[in-house]
Amino acid sequence: MLRSFWYYSWRILSVLLLFYVLFFGFYNEVPRLPILNETIRNLFFHVPMWWTMMILFLVSMVSSTQYLITGKSYYDLRAVEFVNTGYAFGMAGLITGSLWAKYTWGAWWSMDPIQNGSLITLLLYLAYAILRNAITDMERRARIGAVYNIIAFFVMIPLIWIIPRVASSLHPGKGGNPGFGTYDLDNEMRLVFYPAVIGFLLLGLWMANLKFRHRKLVEHTNFLKEK
Repeated sequence: MLRSFWYYSWRILSVLLLFYVLFFGFYNEVPRLPILNETIRNLFFHVPMWWTMMILFLVSMVSSTQYLITGKSYYDLRAVEFVNTGYAFGMAGLITGSLWAKYTWGAWWSMDPIQNGSLITLLLYLAYAILRNAITDMERRARIGAVYNIIAFFVMIPLIWIIPRVASSLHPGKGGNPGFGTYDLDNEMRLVFYPAVIGFLLLGLWMANLKFRHRKLVEHTNFLKEK
């Protein structure tokens, strides 16, 4: 009974939070800043999507590590589906970021360090999927995929977190620019931004777990057919 309660409660919380974000994200008052204007509302969607992507990639990396230690296919399947779901959120973050850049910086792509780092990160994880599909032996595919997944995660950290902070960047909080929290993330925006982060993260975990359970069922069905 308690397990069932927790199983559904965080999913319901995710839906409620996202409805809350959609409503108040578009109707709440926001700071009237030069250049940004109403586009600052994208903060409620663009940034939480990137946070969700990175958390899902983190879970995937941990799962890959667990696979290398235990050899259990359970962890390999979980790593794959968390990467797939994280990739979807990463693409959504890239698209919303490019749209935001068009209306604030004047171009869809400004060769900003964090834009480039984000694109390279997504290409790294796209290569992960291609690599796995190129290997037919299941055990070898899982082992090589796990090693690659771990390396990709640790390459992502400097691409998104370190290089943009030391290089010249248009993003807030990067390259010497002040972060949102220091000048325009007022209390009303915080009331939407933090629920957005939690809501999108819960949605990502929900989606990844559904895909993982589906993958397990498919693998189990294929195993029974081969017997």
